[in-house]
Amino acid sequence: MPRALLSVSDKTGIVDVGRGLVARGFELVSTGGTARALADAGLAVTGVSSVTGFPEMMDGRVKTLHPALHAGILARRDRPDDLAALERHGLALVDVVVVNLYPFVRAAANPATSFDALVEEIDIGGPSLVRAAAKNFRGVLVVVDPADYPSLLEAIDGTPSLGFRYGLMRKALAHTGAYDTAISATLATINLNGDRFERDAVRPVPDATKEPPAAKEWAGDRLDVPLEKIRDLRYGENPHQRAAWYRLGVAQDFSPASGLGAATVLQGKELSYTNLLDLDAAARIVLEFDEPAAAVIKHTNPCGAAIGSSAADAYVRARDADSMAAFGGIVALNRPLDRTVADAVVTTFIEAVIAPSVEADAKPILAGKPNMRVVIANFDRLRSEGIEVRTILGAALVQERDFVAEARQDWSLAESAELRVVTRRAPSAEEWQALRFAWRICAHVKSNAVIFTDATRTLAIGAGQMSRVDAVNVALMKVRGAGDRALRNSVAASDAFFPFRDGLDAVAAAGATAVVQPGGSVRDAEVIAAADEHGMAMVFTGRRHFRH
Repeated sequence: MPRALLSVSDKTGIVDVGRGLVARGFELVSTGGTARALADAGLAVTGVSSVTGFPEMMDGRVKTLHPALHAGILARRDRPDDLAALERHGLALVDVVVVNLYPFVRAAANPATSFDALVEEIDIGGPSLVRAAAKNFRGVLVVVDPADYPSLLEAIDGTPSLGFRYGLMRKALAHTGAYDTAISATLATINLNGDRFERDAVRPVPDATKEPPAAKEWAGDRLDVPLEKIRDLRYGENPHQRAAWYRLGVAQDFSPASGLGAATVLQGKELSYTNLLDLDAAARIVLEFDEPAAAVIKHTNPCGAAIGSSAADAYVRARDADSMAAFGGIVALNRPLDRTVADAVVTTFIEAVIAPSVEADAKPILAGKPNMRVVIANFDRLRSEGIEVRTILGAALVQERDFVAEARQDWSLAESAELRVVTRRAPSAEEWQALRFAWRICAHVKSNAVIFTDATRTLAIGAGQMSRVDAVNVALMKVRGAGDRALRNSVAASDAFFPFRDGLDAVAAAGATAVVQPGGSVRDAEVIAAADEHGMAMVFTGRRHFRH
């Protein structure tokens, strides 16, 4: 009689697969809670202790680590000496291994789980069974995912192909690999303080008034970043480049997938590589705001961004900030996409729109543009924490995500040692609001960047230039034809300091009355003097926001 070993933490579908195996003539061998679940369903189960001749010991720490099981799994079916060894010791083959591991990741996701409790969730026997079965995949079917139970039974009904067996092997070893990665990543967050093991707290929004932590305080000697494929993409940035879309696995922060790793594509053509980059860039902007906000992106730069009384109001204002560039753009909203927004969106050719949800009465309107991608994604967990990994030739760079933490509160009430007025004239109440708005947008524009805004929307954006004068000139080009007064009484933001006064002079000539920048140049005094000459207000934030 063929034998199946079942020992799972996730009991989903275990009774059904057990019943299916019994119907196909298998003896079920099982442990602990899995055996009880099968027996409660009326299935005949042989306990592991009956096979090994030893009881489960030490609260279940030792139960499957025994030659009576592992020999039956590892015996090579094409090796007479292996089969003879089994017969000599009175052992039987194990043909199917259905195992998944202790819920370590779920325990690690709870910051209240103590170090000792985490250690107890480190599975020993389970990974050993899975690896043994995977190693002997030509003779043993190993299943770690309940989603594969139906295909397991279907394969047994015929003759499991080598390709099917190999696919199960690969998935099984990926399962144990991800498990070990999660353990390693968790231990990197635990510090030994005297004789106490203490878990790091969840990192808060970075404090703009403090120096960033030294690398050794947050970046370990090893970083494992598990990636789970969502799908292959048609191509990369260009048709000759292959590409795929992956979600970050659980080992980075032990939370459920979110953002673009758990997005739902409601309609539209297949998302492309560049669509996903632009959706990410757009979402980053609207996440800076608590009020209704919208951004329209082209090639990862905003062509318009705005806040408004509603999502629809914000979208229209963002779109109209540069209506020509908005054609074929990518849109992000930080509010549900309702009927009013949908009516506005479909009046312009938009490649894709992303929002936290889509209301039912908006769906028929959006469906009128069947090629437009509509993406639903929840970014709440990503508003205030996270790391970024970026590859370079032969290496990788890791950094904390950049947040405009210094603009989380009303600037007119928040002057500090870092956020300070450096000119003779302080900003007016309206200029304070506009500067804060501009600073949050500027951080998401490719460097070198200078942008012009009012208090609620962008007016002109100079992105990705080699000098700040060039950036101002690009911004002016964007409003050419709107008249000399297009930027009159605007404010400006520069993502890094002005190295010379010529950039500040260009900003003043464009019509801005106030400017925000990090400060820190050896020529700050010269730039401040220029601002005073122009009667401008200037604020230093003490914090740079390059985006390369």
